[in-house]
Amino acid sequence: MIESNNTAYISGVIAEEFCYSHKVYRKKFYTSVVDVERKSGIVDRIPIMISEKLVDVSGEWVGERVYIYGEFRSYNKYDGEHSHLILHLFARKFFCVDDTGHDDNSIELDGFICKEPIYKKTPYGREICDILLAVNRPYGKSDYIPCICWGRNSRFASGLEAGTRLKVQGRIQSREYFKEISEGYSERRTAYEVSISQMEVVESEECKDQVADAE
Repeated sequence: MIESNNTAYISGVIAEEFCYSHKVYRKKFYTSVVDVERKSGIVDRIPIMISEKLVDVSGEWVGERVYIYGEFRSYNKYDGEHSHLILHLFARKFFCVDDTGHDDNSIELDGFICKEPIYKKTPYGREICDILLAVNRPYGKSDYIPCICWGRNSRFASGLEAGTRLKVQGRIQSREYFKEISEGYSERRTAYEVSISQMEVVESEECKDQVADAE
């Protein structure tokens, strides 16, 4: 189904200027956001991280149409009280593209279910199932990718156990929600996840090293 265990590519319009993130081995990394429009007209705002080796961050980039190939990665950020799962598309290739093209958004993952899937119905009766997928990186690291599936796929996924190896295809999506901070006060936030269109169980096995508490 897929050769790499984490492959993603998008094309869309850069919505924010590049902002310095961190440095690794004298190489600087920057973040930005790319707006990717669905066929329905809804826009997914996808966070990206990119090396200074791939892009001249001093340029005027907002409004430019680009193509990015890379991996959907995660890390935990601690704010002093809670740990938050932060997600971004880590760029391996970056190109400017013709502004007459349509937006693309595709991802393929091969990982292990690391929490029991959560099946539920929306207020409108639509069936959904949330999956947290652990995808291995080299050197013992893993990315923890929230995924969501719908309808028949959600019913199938609801019967899978933690430790099941799963290959999925879909797209990266963003959605806004309100988080209640205190009584009478809520904060607008953005969640990122993979919307699954196809899935395949490779094998079912216990994989204790991949099970993680994402709370």
